[in-house]
Amino acid sequence: MKKILIRADDLGWTEAINYGIAKSVIDGIIRSVGLMPNMPAARHGLELLRDSQVCLGQHTNICVGRPLTDPARIPSICQEDGSLKPSRAYREAAKRGEDFVVLDEVVLEIEAQYRRFVELTGQQPHYFEGHAVASPNFFKGLEIVAERYGLPLLPFVMDGPVRFRSTSLYMSMDSMLPNYDPFESLKTAALRDYGPEGCCMFICHPGYLDDEILRTSSLTIPRTKEVAMAIAPETRRWLNENSIEVVTYNDL
Repeated sequence: MKKILIRADDLGWTEAINYGIAKSVIDGIIRSVGLMPNMPAARHGLELLRDSQVCLGQHTNICVGRPLTDPARIPSICQEDGSLKPSRAYREAAKRGEDFVVLDEVVLEIEAQYRRFVELTGQQPHYFEGHAVASPNFFKGLEIVAERYGLPLLPFVMDGPVRFRSTSLYMSMDSMLPNYDPFESLKTAALRDYGPEGCCMFICHPGYLDDEILRTSSLTIPRTKEVAMAIAPETRRWLNENSIEVVTYNDL
């Protein structure tokens, strides 16, 4: 039987996002969810998923909202008002071949978010990774904290598979593409041949929309489409008909 890992990122960003993710888990096919521990709606999102058997990971975030660390201690990743620098700042720096993130500073924030994750959930994350920004020092910081606490790190790799435990994960994430159709993307990704040790890692961002997400995220309508795909009977039926099992990081 073929396998696919379908992951939902951004739990905790806003309550609307939380409702969409919860719908995708409780009534749909999502079984792995990444929590943004620093966001005000993190506790709300966890409460919605309290009775589910979801595989919960840390979606470490250094580009949305406010940090858990005193901004004065981590100035390289903060704006003057104390909020985290937006993803745009990281993209623009990467285009110039720069990385403004100070390693020692970002480790402080990554570690603070790990401690908040444990405080909120009462457990270690089932997987450990970062909300994508273009910063080698951020990725190095994740490695340092993962090694320090024995966490199951999901490395960031630009090209090729990501090795997680004994499995090679091949990432599929089309949500930013024009004319995005989540169901068609899922089918295409699921049917590829990943070899005997490979598995598709289909990353999505299901959620509903509110003013906060419209102000702070460039990804909007595709989120609602992914909720619809996740809960549609035809999606589950297609997976069953093609003998495709939805797995989690705990299964690897």
